[in-house]
Amino acid sequence: MKFTIAIEAGTKKAAFGVVVPDLPGCFSAGDTIEQAFDNVREAIDAHCEMIAEDKGELPKTRSMTDWQRDPQFKKGWTWGIVDVPIEKYFGPAEKINITVPARVLRRIDAYAQKNGETRSGFLVRAAEKAMQ
Repeated sequence: MKFTIAIEAGTKKAAFGVVVPDLPGCFSAGDTIEQAFDNVREAIDAHCEMIAEDKGELPKTRSMTDWQRDPQFKKGWTWGIVDVPIEKYFGPAEKINITVPARVLRRIDAYAQKNGETRSGFLVRAAEKAMQ
């Protein structure tokens, strides 16, 4: 699953700080931007594992644009997206067989590829969004 992250610039004396706005309480840091990205992936994984163990639900996500407009992130933040495979915590994946018109399938595949997703990942995200 893809997560928006907000990055606070590091200095010679302070690490890069990273916040995951869609997961309240999930944050990380790193001495380099690369470490910050690696560490936030680990933080997201651990945070989602705890939510699943507590039989909780993932919070509703917002777009990066929405978060950028949020007053708490108005100044000094850089934005990014990380992909973390958290599906393992929310039930086993099941393979299904569906029928989709060829024209629609081509559009789904093109959209998913353009946005760095798999067909399955896109369909799951679209279904979850439709059911909210």
